[in-house]
Amino acid sequence: MANPAAASDRAGTGGVGPAQVAVHNLWVPIGALLLAMLLAALDQTIVSTALPTIVSDLGGLEHLSWVVTAYLLASTAATPLWGKLGDMYGRKRLFQASIVIFLIGSALCGLAQDMGELIAFRALQGLGGGGLIVLSQAIVGDLVPPRDRGKYQGLFGAVFGVTSVLGPLLGGVFVDNLSWRWVFYVNLPVGVVALAVIAAVLPGAGAKRRHTIDYLGTFLIASVATCLVLMTSLGGTTWPWGSWQVIGLAALGAVLLVAFVAVENRAAEPVIPMRLFRSRTFGLVAVISFVVGFAMFGALTYLPTFLQVVMQVSPTLSGIHMLPMVLGMLLTSVGSGQIVSRTGHYRIFPIAGTVVTAVGLVLLSRLTEHSSTAEMSLYFLVFGLGLGLVMQVLVLIVQNSVGYEDLGVATGAATFFRSIGASFGVSIFGTVFASGLNHRMRDALTGLTLPPGFRPEDVTADPRIIATLPAAARAAVHHAYAESITRVFLYAVPLVIVAFVLSLFIREHRLRSTVTAPDLGECIGVNPVERSSLDEISRALSVLGSRDARRDLFRRITAEAGLDLRPASSWLILAMHRQGHVEPAELAERRIVPIDVVEAAAREVEGRGLAVRNGLPLRLTERGEQVALKLVAARRSQLAALMGDYDEKRFGDLADLLNRLSGQLCSDDRDRPDRTAPERVPHSEGRSF
Repeated sequence: MANPAAASDRAGTGGVGPAQVAVHNLWVPIGALLLAMLLAALDQTIVSTALPTIVSDLGGLEHLSWVVTAYLLASTAATPLWGKLGDMYGRKRLFQASIVIFLIGSALCGLAQDMGELIAFRALQGLGGGGLIVLSQAIVGDLVPPRDRGKYQGLFGAVFGVTSVLGPLLGGVFVDNLSWRWVFYVNLPVGVVALAVIAAVLPGAGAKRRHTIDYLGTFLIASVATCLVLMTSLGGTTWPWGSWQVIGLAALGAVLLVAFVAVENRAAEPVIPMRLFRSRTFGLVAVISFVVGFAMFGALTYLPTFLQVVMQVSPTLSGIHMLPMVLGMLLTSVGSGQIVSRTGHYRIFPIAGTVVTAVGLVLLSRLTEHSSTAEMSLYFLVFGLGLGLVMQVLVLIVQNSVGYEDLGVATGAATFFRSIGASFGVSIFGTVFASGLNHRMRDALTGLTLPPGFRPEDVTADPRIIATLPAAARAAVHHAYAESITRVFLYAVPLVIVAFVLSLFIREHRLRSTVTAPDLGECIGVNPVERSSLDEISRALSVLGSRDARRDLFRRITAEAGLDLRPASSWLILAMHRQGHVEPAELAERRIVPIDVVEAAAREVEGRGLAVRNGLPLRLTERGEQVALKLVAARRSQLAALMGDYDEKRFGDLADLLNRLSGQLCSDDRDRPDRTAPERVPHSEGRSF
């Protein structure tokens, strides 16, 4: 068992799937990937503050929700396809294609002359955006060995955190100082730079994996979502709820859903395996994830309209006003994930989160045109805190409730339902808002003195007209807008209460050691996570291994191997094992380890016949090689224990991963002797370095 680890350790590989590629300056391709990720993440939020201005320019208030929904639906449906096609045909070329599609969509969005064109071009942009997110994270796995992957994946998660804050603000700045079209044009220079850097420095190498792509299942689930979103967005506005068009869309959606279930039961690699729903926990989490996406993106889309039209603030200020909500969401999402990872208790968070979210929605429904900035900020903060309490924990619960074979698809499916919920939230919020506004506007303006030729629908087509109305009419219109938007939040409360009731039925099981707080992109980003089960385990073990390595790794593996050595001696043995030979003085200088610590370790390994000097460098003896293999095997045993009930004997890829990681995490450059700890008498296995 140790020999494969040793071979892998010497080779210096250790990827999951494609072998890691040698890149001289890793930060250059990583920087390009981060730029591409930034584009896709930013486009999920930057448009929100520009929507009122877009409606003023292009008209079509009743179709405003589709500017957001078209992007969400296209990127959600495309994500699993991009991931699997990248596995099969090489990620570099697919990644470049996704950037090109995204940039073409962005340019066309900026050139759109009516709402129909903008919606179509947003769908094209979303098609590329789904590839940007899933492929950028997958390429990190091609470039970086598992032991280092955690720190780079963390950067990608941070991009989502930053863009969730900057998106609404930047959207407002562009609208105020340039034009709403620059919300889309800004992607072009950044995307071109990313494309050029990737073409120049990103290696195209990498092993390819075969997949049976579920094209039919992808088409059917996208069609089901489109039918139902069309029904909810057009019903009550363009068509009456009882019209044949709305009923037909509902019936077609139901038929396609039945067909989707039948296809998924037979598909070799289904988009959403139906067996997941045999788990009560997964079913509950799927519904709660749907509600969280519904509430979050519904609010993100319509709060800027309230702020800009009702409160009469600039687009830039509307983005600033929304910061308490986003910051509250970030605070509790990160905090709850860390608390769960450390305590192992998670059931309370979805319960508390749905309660606080419901309270936040009730508070938002109480906003009026006379609300103060402090009141709005408080209500936004409460709502954000509630969403954050639920988002990260749902991913943790799903990962803890399924077997190894379903770990990747279950994580992706849970985030998939949040994405679909976001599409429905924006659509239904839009329908309730648009239909309510038309009625309230007519009632509000009845009997008032209005400019010649003025019609109530003129205001909904271009909110800027409100400024030209007499004072009494302006006040009435502001009140109609305020009531129409805030009523939407009140109607969302029952759905969140249903999620609260369902969260009471979640059972708490002992948290697996391999379940760690997910990246921000997995809880705040709207695109589904697309990783294999092995990718998920690799990420978790490398994060845990890195955290352990910076503490007392060498004490523990020395004891595990049954050796009476200084931890520093174990470290030195593994350095020789990986590099072939070492020069203690150079090693001390390079790793900033006190020379006396290294020399004491060198004397011990020489004195025990574990290493000999061949000139200046130290090399392991045959006995030293055997000791090194024991240390690597000890680390492997520790990693295997972390996997708990994930049986490596049943899944050969897990055994291979443990072999790779055991060697790599034992020889990480960060895993070095504590340069401040004093030397102690060499009779204890638990001594300091």
